[in-house]
Amino acid sequence: MANVSEDQRLCPLIQLKREYNSTNTQGNLVVVCIHGIFSCLGILENALIIWVLGFRLRRRTVASVWMLNLAMSDFLATLTLPLFTFYLYSSNSWELGSVLCIAQVSIFFFNMFVSAFLLAAISLDRLILVAKPVWSQNHRSVAGAWKVCALGWLWAALNTLPYSMFRSVINKIDGRKLCYHNFALYLSTKDSLETECNIRQGATAISKLLLAFLIPLVVITGSYIKIALILRNKNRKRKQSIIRLPDALIQPGCDGHSRNNLFNTNGAKCLTPGSSFKSKVNNLSPVIPSPTYHLSQSFTKLVTFVIAAFAVCWAPYHIFCIIELIAQYNTKIFKLVELGLPLAATFAFLNPVLNPILYVFSCPHFCVRIRQSVGAVFDGLVEEGGGLLMAPAKSLRAHIRRRTSQNITFSPPGSPKSSFSSSRSPGSQPCLPLSQLAKDHRDYEMDQT
Repeated sequence: MANVSEDQRLCPLIQLKREYNSTNTQGNLVVVCIHGIFSCLGILENALIIWVLGFRLRRRTVASVWMLNLAMSDFLATLTLPLFTFYLYSSNSWELGSVLCIAQVSIFFFNMFVSAFLLAAISLDRLILVAKPVWSQNHRSVAGAWKVCALGWLWAALNTLPYSMFRSVINKIDGRKLCYHNFALYLSTKDSLETECNIRQGATAISKLLLAFLIPLVVITGSYIKIALILRNKNRKRKQSIIRLPDALIQPGCDGHSRNNLFNTNGAKCLTPGSSFKSKVNNLSPVIPSPTYHLSQSFTKLVTFVIAAFAVCWAPYHIFCIIELIAQYNTKIFKLVELGLPLAATFAFLNPVLNPILYVFSCPHFCVRIRQSVGAVFDGLVEEGGGLLMAPAKSLRAHIRRRTSQNITFSPPGSPKSSFSSSRSPGSQPCLPLSQLAKDHRDYEMDQT
């Protein structure tokens, strides 16, 4: 696309930008330094994340697919940071031509839409995982996650198209060049120039505010509120079942006349006041409670930090884009936008740089794992037991085997404490009382957090 000459159509806002001469070079030097540092850091970080998540993980999981696609989107965004840094270094003059101008803004908005889509998809995925665990275990797959990510990339590309179409390089009066959107392009007449420019600018500003910020945040917030309610309800039911567990050992219908009987009329075991608690409990067959699925605490912390960083980094940019809609009618607002919008864009560019740092520091036992290898860090982060679960099935079975390998006996009720026997009588099989098994299961869950 050729540079826009003075005789071509320009929107009123772009005409003001052509005539505006900013002399705030000190502020620009600060922004240039920030961009220069974070450009190199962001490219290296995201390249490392892609290498680890894409090639170094021992097992591909749904969580790793989400993180890999976020990292790829962030990597594309950080590749454009040197271009924007050079623009700031050149006193806010775009000297790189129209092709790179269009490419830079396209990747910028593409990353914005992809990040919003993926964060909303992750939140919905975790909501379904908690609300429908059986359905998730049967239908949730790595291939399905890739399909959702591909849909997100296509959706982001379609939403980025208008920003690419109306981007152009505009010659300013002071000799500098401006890479900005000119919504006066593709107009057939000059009669409705101002109206059409306002409609197009308002449509793009409001659409990206809704589709790339507010709606994803509403979906994310609603998902985690629903998750919290579901988990609280499940925890309440689990506590009630644990409280009722000792009562299940004493069945109604057991009285003094049935002390010599092992079973009552209903076929349930009786625990009478004169009977041995140890003998009755040890005669029970070990019952393993049905598995309850929990979200990985490390991945929950990671997603929380990434969502918070997304909201904080992108909120100023969207606010200034909305303010820009009325900037052409007020000189003070226009100057505020001219000063604040580049800083807000810089803040938005920091989001793909911060994400890799959050990926690493959200990993449990970071200091220990980082000494082992970078791959171990991310193996721990995106580890799943059937899909973002707290306790992998193999680990749970191994834990139960370790606990049941000991012969645990209890003193009769009323004794100050229970005694544990390290020996096992010949022919006896390991038995784990229900109350102790429930306690062990809770202790295991606490260990996993």
